[in-house]
Amino acid sequence: MINTSFIKKFLLALTVVFLYSCDKDFNAIGDGLIVDDHFGLEPENYDVLAFNQEVTPVQSNLMPINALGIYDDPLFGTTTANFVTQVSLESYSPTIGESPVIESAVLTIPYFTKNKVTDAEGNSTYVLDSIYGDKNGKLDLKVYDSGIQMRNSYFSGGSQLPQFYYTDQNAEFYDKKGTFLNDSLANPAENTAFFFDPKEIVTKTLDADKKEVITRTAPQMVLHLNKDFFQQKILNAPASKLASEDVFLEYFRGLYFSVARSGSSPSNLALLNFVGGKITVYYKAKTASTTDDPNLTERKSLVLNLNIGGTTASSASTASFLQNVRKPDYEAAITTNVNKTDGDERLYLKGGQGSVAVIRLSGFGSQLATIRDKNWKINEANLVFYIDADKMAGATEPMRLYLYNLTNNTVLADYSTEAYGGAITKGTDKRGTYYKFRITNHIRNLIKDATAENVDLGISVSQSSGTAAVASNVLKDRIQLQADPVKYFSQVPRGSVMSTLGTILYGGKASAADKRLKLEVYYTKPN
Repeated sequence: MINTSFIKKFLLALTVVFLYSCDKDFNAIGDGLIVDDHFGLEPENYDVLAFNQEVTPVQSNLMPINALGIYDDPLFGTTTANFVTQVSLESYSPTIGESPVIESAVLTIPYFTKNKVTDAEGNSTYVLDSIYGDKNGKLDLKVYDSGIQMRNSYFSGGSQLPQFYYTDQNAEFYDKKGTFLNDSLANPAENTAFFFDPKEIVTKTLDADKKEVITRTAPQMVLHLNKDFFQQKILNAPASKLASEDVFLEYFRGLYFSVARSGSSPSNLALLNFVGGKITVYYKAKTASTTDDPNLTERKSLVLNLNIGGTTASSASTASFLQNVRKPDYEAAITTNVNKTDGDERLYLKGGQGSVAVIRLSGFGSQLATIRDKNWKINEANLVFYIDADKMAGATEPMRLYLYNLTNNTVLADYSTEAYGGAITKGTDKRGTYYKFRITNHIRNLIKDATAENVDLGISVSQSSGTAAVASNVLKDRIQLQADPVKYFSQVPRGSVMSTLGTILYGGKASAADKRLKLEVYYTKPN
């Protein structure tokens, strides 16, 4: 027979242990549940020091997405984006055949698309993604063989170091460019009046039974390159030059893309999938057969890829060159008018070789000891960056910003959580209102660990939220942020370098009123 008294005592003991455990977890300094309604709590608001930081020439290789074109931003100025890439044979030591004669050499580079509608007959209509500026803009586009072999590393002082290429090296590559390759006079749309065409590419061929075969391809850049160059460089090349990657990369040093304005036409700029690009050399060669006809030929092709080491940018095989002509107000905001002591009224964020902002949680940092003594528990902590809608009127807004640990150039503790944020929030007018970041774990860690450094945060535009975007590209020359203790600005998020857009945010000054940048923290305060 079960002893009822014993059961009651056992349950009572379990209840005490459970409540003690809950109380112990609840009273861990800085811990607490993240909730959205805050149980009617009002946040504690802390002053934030925020100021602009210019991005000087920055590493631009190792990027999966690269820009090409000219973008006239009404607020920030003009960006001209040129590009260089190595090329690799799809297969080394190819069997070209006897007496090859080239028919064509065609360069293709896929565009990014964001919408596709297909009708009943199979015809598709596309909308191009990541095109900035006038949709009908044209460019004077020239593609050359490159005169500079790009390296992955170099030796210095007996050590092997990674080779970086920077946004300001356009003149160096332009001065050593080789043969002008997209030189056809028959079609200006492939050079002097090039444009990013959104049309589906439809080709018709005949199969072995003389039946028509229709091939449909998504929009892409298609350029017919100089046939004589590829006849000599590839088809007539010594076999040893095509035998291995190392030798080939020194022999054919890649392609250099240069853009200029096309007469009086407006221009534009695109982010392109260069790593998916290729050159296809079509040619005829004599057939090795037992027939009596020594002149019998067959059609063949050979492919060169615009990337080294696979389908992603994994080496120093590409680089973006970004030249800026800044608007006077923007230039002053990130250079002469920067106030690192009191903060800036407006924060100018711009991708490429543009600008970021430095964020210091100064008000919160000064209260850390008090918060620990009072044993306040964190429910939620946010930074909300309001957009200056008046200044941004009519401008293209970045869809995402990135908040990170600028001191160590790493992600914040909250980055991997769904609540982290960073995407633009829009109003009823479809214009951006603010960007919100939830940094609860970052703030909680500062409270829990008295040895943790209240690091500088950085805020930048971002092309995406993926792994490649949050990696860092180094500045050509680091910049000192403060003298005591010494802090440097030496790296920029890769997603910012890939982007071309910019935005203007309110800073932490009181003049911004209810749109002032501040740290808001929701606590549970013990009685």
